[in-house]
Amino acid sequence: MIRVGIVGGTGYTALELIKILLRHPDVCITKLTSRDESCPALSEVHPQIRERLELNFSLFEIDSFAEQVDFAFCCLPHAASAEIVKQLVERGIKVVDFSADYRLNDTATFEKWYEVEHPDAARVGTVPYGIPELFRSEIKNAELVANPGCFPSSALLPLAPLLSQNLIESTPVIIDSKTGVSGAGRKPNLKFHYPECNESVAAYGVGTHRHMPEINQIIDRICNQKISATFTPHLIPMDRGILSTIYVKPKPGVDASELHNQLDDFYHDETFVRITDTLPNTKDVTHTNFCDISISQCGELTVIVSVLDNLIKGASGAAVQNFNLMLGLPETTGIL
Repeated sequence: MIRVGIVGGTGYTALELIKILLRHPDVCITKLTSRDESCPALSEVHPQIRERLELNFSLFEIDSFAEQVDFAFCCLPHAASAEIVKQLVERGIKVVDFSADYRLNDTATFEKWYEVEHPDAARVGTVPYGIPELFRSEIKNAELVANPGCFPSSALLPLAPLLSQNLIESTPVIIDSKTGVSGAGRKPNLKFHYPECNESVAAYGVGTHRHMPEINQIIDRICNQKISATFTPHLIPMDRGILSTIYVKPKPGVDASELHNQLDDFYHDETFVRITDTLPNTKDVTHTNFCDISISQCGELTVIVSVLDNLIKGASGAAVQNFNLMLGLPETTGIL
């Protein structure tokens, strides 16, 4: 059994991660940490796990953690995560990091968007980006993987195969995304309070959302040129899920059916990406690790609709995919 520790185990993504790992046949969860000095029982924080895993949270201390753990998932906030990840990797513990600390390729971009000095700058730019369907070969041999953001996953899974084959123009690329309230995390915030967000839809982070540089970085890498996608997220009153509507312009002579076929071919052997003939809904993928994608023609533009569960394929499910790859296990273990 692989002894697994979770650093920062009180949030929504950590809860989903625990649920997945409890049904993983090769995993034993041995350590859970929190920054809460009262060190509560897991069942106090996540009652859904009552009588399934009897552990108390503890404060992170590298020596005791390293003694009890072979692999770590780090679910801490941005900037706080790298301080811990650096210590874990130096102790020879493989890590999947949920934060944005290692997603961007240079410290200047990270520090511009996150407004904090990077705690592990030397490692930035060397860490594989954790979308297995796109970067599997890099992930397999990694000691540390940067789990992707949920919005970028919903956009990059459909865009990457089309851009890499030069089937769509590099501009415009317009990504209009809607997300459930769990995407904001568990920490209380007035604008996510039920009376504030229920019966309402609101755009936010227009031009300033931190997933913008992450999306553009991967698109630039795929196209080998600088591209600036237009990304606008919206908050909608549901618990979980992301629906991204993406507007692109096909190359001359290319139509929606050819784009559909390219995606179908590209993901033919991928378990968790499904190319559909009908418009997908978020409910089609809720509580699963699937990303469903459809393509429709709309005048000169092609409309791509991509849906996933932000807490699973957009976070914890992808993390376990990466874990399986890093340890040479079947990629679907514990997730299907």
